[in-house]
Amino acid sequence: MLNVGWFTAAAGIWRQGDDLERQVRFPIPAYVIETAEERILVDTGLHPGAAEDAGRHYGSPDALAMFGLELDVSIGEQIDLTAITRVVMTHLHFDHAGGLSLLPPSVPVVVQRREWEAGHDRGAIAKNFLLPFDYSTIGEQVVLVDGDHDLLGDGSVQLLFTPGHTPGHQSVQVGERLVLGADVTHYASGLDDHRFPAFADDFAAQTASAERLRALRDAGAVVRPGHDPDLLVPGPLHVR
Repeated sequence: MLNVGWFTAAAGIWRQGDDLERQVRFPIPAYVIETAEERILVDTGLHPGAAEDAGRHYGSPDALAMFGLELDVSIGEQIDLTAITRVVMTHLHFDHAGGLSLLPPSVPVVVQRREWEAGHDRGAIAKNFLLPFDYSTIGEQVVLVDGDHDLLGDGSVQLLFTPGHTPGHQSVQVGERLVLGADVTHYASGLDDHRFPAFADDFAAQTASAERLRALRDAGAVVRPGHDPDLLVPGPLHVR
């Protein structure tokens, strides 16, 4: 796990029932999955320009005004992006897709078809707070998948279709014992209490996705939440 930045916002936005007057600082994770032949980046974090000046970066003085964005170290400074063989996007929110423009143009970017289509639909963009500037440069690199997908063809890295937070959200299962749940739930406790953020594309679908990941957790897998400040510590994750 890499930490590529932080955002600070009202707690009640990110977990229903929490105090809207209390501010919480959340980590922004990305992951690198290494196999014998592959180096797969899962999400790209913030673009440096967004943390320095979100309004100028996105062309609007109101862009991301509610967030106190901090860049820890950009993804390109933490890893050699030229050594990445492919990228998996869990979804297209700014804190996951902001670094896409930093990628070499030859790297394939795997996105759920429903997410990509939503990212080009005016109504879905507005409903899901998507910022097309983040993914406007990667059209030729995009590889679209539909639903669950065996990424490498050998069962070692599985993409799990987990919609709800956004229309085409996906999680990543590595081996049998690790699931990168992304924003199915921001907090680990959300798998049980379903206290999701105050916004979603489809709360019923998000609940079903959380129950899917909870079943994997209860069967013995470690499910990593999206932004839990108490659990996401950068460093190696050992998978068998």
